[in-house]
Amino acid sequence: MNIKNAIELIQEMLEDGAVPKNVRARLEKTISVLQEKEENRIKVSRALHELEEISNDTNMQADTRTQLFNVVSVLEIV
Repeated sequence: MNIKNAIELIQEMLEDGAVPKNVRARLEKTISVLQEKEENRIKVSRALHELEEISNDTNMQADTRTQLFNVVSVLEIV
């Protein structure tokens, strides 16, 4: 697994119409962070922080939260 896989998983989440707008915006920001030209561990750390903030959103459905945790798992391996 790598950063490209994490971005693909996030993009799948963005295609889900049930994801709230505010969560969608933060997911897009996370993709932007992962696409920056920085050292991988810095990008991953920033993205994990962003995903942690997203996971605290009370409007998120359980299946979306599960997908989010899958992305976190992929990034933790990187």
